[in-house]
Amino acid sequence: MLAATLGAALTFGAPAALAGTDPVAPSGSASAPAAAAAPQAAAPTSQSATWVAGTRAYFVITTPGDTSAVRAAVASNGGSVFASYDAIGVIVAHSASGTFATTMRGVSGVQQVGATRTSDVPADAYNPALPANPAQSTTPAGEPVRADMTQIKADQAWAVTTGSASVKVGILDTGVDDQHQDLAPNFNAADSASCAYGKADTRTGAWRDVGTHGTHVAGTVAAAKNGKGVIGVAPGVKISSVRIAEPGSSLFFAENTVCGFMWAGDHGFKVTNNSYYTDPWQFNCPDNADQAAIIEGVKRAQEYAEGKGSLQVAAAGNSNLDLANKTTDTESPNDSTPVTRTITNACLDIPTELPGVVTVSAMGTTAKASYSNYGLNVIDVTAPGGDATGIYSTQPGGKYGTMSGTSMASPHVTGVAALLASTNPGITPAQLRDKLATQANDVACPSDSRCKGTTAKNGFFGEGQVDALKAVGSTPPPGKYFENLGDFAIGDNTTVESPVTVSGVTGNAPATLKVGVNIVHTYIGDLKVDLIAPDGTVYTLHNRTGSSTDNINQTYTVNASSEVANGTWKLRVNDNAGGDTGKIDAWNLTF
Repeated sequence: MLAATLGAALTFGAPAALAGTDPVAPSGSASAPAAAAAPQAAAPTSQSATWVAGTRAYFVITTPGDTSAVRAAVASNGGSVFASYDAIGVIVAHSASGTFATTMRGVSGVQQVGATRTSDVPADAYNPALPANPAQSTTPAGEPVRADMTQIKADQAWAVTTGSASVKVGILDTGVDDQHQDLAPNFNAADSASCAYGKADTRTGAWRDVGTHGTHVAGTVAAAKNGKGVIGVAPGVKISSVRIAEPGSSLFFAENTVCGFMWAGDHGFKVTNNSYYTDPWQFNCPDNADQAAIIEGVKRAQEYAEGKGSLQVAAAGNSNLDLANKTTDTESPNDSTPVTRTITNACLDIPTELPGVVTVSAMGTTAKASYSNYGLNVIDVTAPGGDATGIYSTQPGGKYGTMSGTSMASPHVTGVAALLASTNPGITPAQLRDKLATQANDVACPSDSRCKGTTAKNGFFGEGQVDALKAVGSTPPPGKYFENLGDFAIGDNTTVESPVTVSGVTGNAPATLKVGVNIVHTYIGDLKVDLIAPDGTVYTLHNRTGSSTDNINQTYTVNASSEVANGTWKLRVNDNAGGDTGKIDAWNLTF
């Protein structure tokens, strides 16, 4: 199972952890109990000369735009600017001065100042070590459809679409093993980075997993439909890793989340998955100056990402708490010594309780998962998170394993949102939120007095359990389905063919033969794409249109009623120019 010393990722460990009453997980995760008290950061032998003991991190918040005057004030008042997000007026400052926050609150133009942690900034922040790149195991062929995918009808949705390669999904987590055999086909390294410590690190591999949590989440969203391992909810979309957990502690501090949301907005992520809460406070209260600044900083970053077209999906947490009736926090701060404090509903679990964020509870097969947080008008939708059996997904090193938690429910919703975005180009975050709610299937309250509300909307399940099939158009196409998931490289000025053998179909093909095509290729105006019938008849699907547009992810309808159905059909792709290459990623026929 995951070690209890990890940060705040919202998950249990392996099924054995379910025997306990508390989730065992990264402490900042949406489900974990407080971690053991963390020691003050020790200076490694390779520490940067910039680092000194007692260095703490702060949000210094000012008017968005030109922050130069406030940045100068940081430097003249015993601090240094570690990162600055001028578009939202949030500066990440470091200082070893015990009076830094008080002094800065008196500076003209400064709106709020707050410490983002109660422990020292690690020396690693100034010279981050790259995560390990684990050796990869191999998996025998075989890709059974899991019960959680059947539960949300993802297996039926795949007959309509597996999602568009033009849809980018961000995994904001402990990192992702991009070399994993089930993730590599869909991994987008160009838009991946580490945001640990609050500043983007774009070195190759900085995005890799410092635990197992992020890789598991990524597989649930978009593990490839490649005949081995597992299949994600949206196996045709692209995933990027933005590592916001810090190594060693695996804590998710607020500056890391701000960096992640800003990155998501600037890099075109249509959806992000957030299976954690921002450490060190399980709940941030606006009557505390430090926590008020954390709320404001993360809120501004979320609003920025949403303004750029990105929807945030987040786990509700695994403490079996009523988020609509908060009374006590016993887990914070989890980077030093937790204390018991009285709280109210004004105190927020962030990012999940921020405006605009889709908050996800966890179900078992039919009931609320025992650990899942809940709350009327807090929970938006629900999805499988595993209870007695857990959710099976990818783990670093080409491996697979089972975890349970709202951390596992959230990526199911993220995957459905990605399918919605694939079938509704141009959809806005607000429209995505609405569609997730309206297309969810109602789940009535059980005989449990804690569940408030109606069948249509209640505190356990929100608007209901998400439905991938409804997201892509309600019903799968009728008839027998055949596909080729093999990759066929398309070189410059070359022709390539991918075959599909059809058998067991009586008579001729239909007049409405559906041809699903997924081609990854820059500048599709170079391409001519044909369907070749078993007798050699050519049906042109795409003929050098689209100019500089990237990728073809489309279902064509062909009148093939004169063709005998059984036999070998081929998808032929001819590249008619130089300078752009790609591959046939997959294609299918539905009779």
